[in-house]
Amino acid sequence: MITDILVIGSGISGLTYAIKIGEQNPDLRLTMISKNNLLESNTRYAQGGIAVVSNFKKDSFDKHIQDTLIAGAGKCDKEVVRFVVEEGHERLQELMNWGAHFDKKKNSLHLTKEGGHSEKRIVHYKDRTGLEIQESLIRKIKTFPNISLLENHTLVDLITDHHTGSNHQRCYGAYVISNLEQEIIRISSKITVLTTGGAGQLFSHTTNPENATGDGLGAAYRAKVFMKALPFVQFHPTALYPKIDGNTFLISEAVRGEGGILKNANGERFMPNYDPQAELAPRDIVARSIAKEILKSGEDYVYLDCSPIKAEDFINQFPTILDNCKKISINPLEKPIPVIPAAHYFCGGIEVNAYSETKLNGLYAIGECSYTGLHGANRLASNSLLESLVFSHRAALNSLTEMKGNLPSNRFYQEIPEWEGTHHISNEKIVAIGQLKKSLQKLMAKKVGIFKTSEGLIQAENELKKIFLETRDIYMQNKLTLEVCELRNMVSVAYLMIKQSQELKENIGVFYNHDNVA
Repeated sequence: MITDILVIGSGISGLTYAIKIGEQNPDLRLTMISKNNLLESNTRYAQGGIAVVSNFKKDSFDKHIQDTLIAGAGKCDKEVVRFVVEEGHERLQELMNWGAHFDKKKNSLHLTKEGGHSEKRIVHYKDRTGLEIQESLIRKIKTFPNISLLENHTLVDLITDHHTGSNHQRCYGAYVISNLEQEIIRISSKITVLTTGGAGQLFSHTTNPENATGDGLGAAYRAKVFMKALPFVQFHPTALYPKIDGNTFLISEAVRGEGGILKNANGERFMPNYDPQAELAPRDIVARSIAKEILKSGEDYVYLDCSPIKAEDFINQFPTILDNCKKISINPLEKPIPVIPAAHYFCGGIEVNAYSETKLNGLYAIGECSYTGLHGANRLASNSLLESLVFSHRAALNSLTEMKGNLPSNRFYQEIPEWEGTHHISNEKIVAIGQLKKSLQKLMAKKVGIFKTSEGLIQAENELKKIFLETRDIYMQNKLTLEVCELRNMVSVAYLMIKQSQELKENIGVFYNHDNVA
């Protein structure tokens, strides 16, 4: 298959980018790869909303910038923070023009407050903002005849000079695998865009869906594209305990923004003991505080008391949370919600410039799989969707300019070789893959999670090597399958995270090593 632009990933970043291309140049052929159906992405699980300055009487760009810099613990790129915050209002308006709805109070947007924000500025649609955005963008993208949508396909590897034998130092598309037929196809493209999200599935408890296995990160690593700040993994403080149907459900930070209080196993409020902002301190502080209370008590969780919130307001603003709590026989209107921290968001990723370009020509990365410098060492709540909107816009405009440049010939793209591989995989190997994945998740949660030690990181590296060798044997001796692809990517990202964690000698933002404490 040959296309002008290949977008891998169908969340807010990929959809926004593709719509922009469709609007600006309807003659370009764009192909979008979705790992599952178009609706299934990290975006759809975003409950809180988009952090955008809207109420200019009380709020300002400077306040939002300052909040972002404080949350990022001095590791943000100030120039990036400024243009993202300042361009956000226009991008939000564009999103609404495309059909996305947000809650209103009279004639103005209804704004909520989340941890680390000095003002109410979170634009939302009840507690399912991501789903509303995802559905709106899908409706919009289906109106463009030049955009082809390929669902249930997963990235295997990026096509580079290594595959073509050329020396253009570019990315020429990707090999992707059909999740159903388990067949690998070649997609040649002049520009390739990674919008593949993070790798929350590296950990036992994550708010990410099952498909968040670091596919873009793993492929970029094998293509020798530089990764930055991978140890900065944000753990969301409040995920529902226990899991529902094997999945960890997020309890939005907006619940605390509306008055929810964290209490330990003894029913005591504890956050004021850790930070003056209490429940609305930045996420790294709240998550570590909860983890400490859990260790102290020996219990598996703490409680989120929602009684300070009026029942009518809770029902209206948090219907999804209410429904999911009731699935495990908890009514938040009557008793507190058991919560634990869970892996939530990668602040690091593929290093890109202000237009989402990587150091490999022809390859862009947008959203959670990228490192833009916006988040620094810790993401300010609800800045992720904002980042996606702003960088998708910038990347699309930059791509259109690049398409007019000096690119390899059409014949070159036609002659890119197909993927080779004919072996089959046994049921025994499939069982082994599942076991290796669980072992990896347990290892990362225990030794590369919220709290780390230098010795633990060395042990993690040694244990990971065994998982790597078994994974390599399966990869080398069998036909490639979706499960093998995912495990291979997870092992690659885990290795990079462990090695970069060993190099960090200070505790900052979401990173905490007990041995770095003076």
